Amino acid sequence: MAGKRERIAIRRIDNLAARQVTFSKRRRGLFKKAEELSILCDAEVGLVVFSATGKLFHFASSSMKQVIDRYDSHSKNLQKSEAPSQLQSHIDDGTCARLKEELAETSLKLRQMRGEELQRLSVQQLQELEKTLESGLGSVLKTKSQKILDEISGLERKRMELIEENSRLKEQLQVTRMARMETQLGVDSEIVYEEGQSSESVTNTSYQRPSTDTDDCSDTSLRLGLPFFSSK
Repeated sequence: MAGKRERIAIRRIDNLAARQVTFSKRRRGLFKKAEELSILCDAEVGLVVFSATGKLFHFASSSMKQVIDRYDSHSKNLQKSEAPSQLQSHIDDGTCARLKEELAETSLKLRQMRGEELQRLSVQQLQELEKTLESGLGSVLKTKSQKILDEISGLERKRMELIEENSRLKEQLQVTRMARMETQLGVDSEIVYEEGQSSESVTNTSYQRPSTDTDDCSDTSLRLGLPFFSSK
């Protein structure tokens, strides 16, 4: 059974002879991998190696000059593309600083308008601040007065609408009362018929004929218990 191959520690080889042997083996392996990469992947590969003694070794899939020229061109384009971003970064920093100054100045003016930090102001600056406050106060009072007038006008419109609504409701109530009164009068003027009676019977009952002698006689006979004989 063959023994396992020992792994070499990735560190500088102190022994000079061993170092040269390792360099020679690994350089050949590195160049072989570079050649395989260029063939298998259709890649343009350029590889440059300097030994510890300063000896040059190189590999190029096409030509070393072509690879180097392409590398230089790519590096220049990369620098050009990075330059605007750096310039933009400087611009952004300047804008940020300017905005901070403006914010600090505006905050100071606001505090001074509230009556704070006035000691550093001169007489002229205080007079200008006073004019600004007077002008602002006038605008505030004017706007407030207009708002109050608008609210009063709105309340007046609502009052008139309520008055009109009240008048309309009163008219409706009067009409309803009149209709009820007319309905009640119509019911009182009609003749109420008893259940089971015709209008003719009610009329006959209401307007009876005058009593005659025959009726008196029949009534007397009934009271005495005598037979009643009609003259007919």
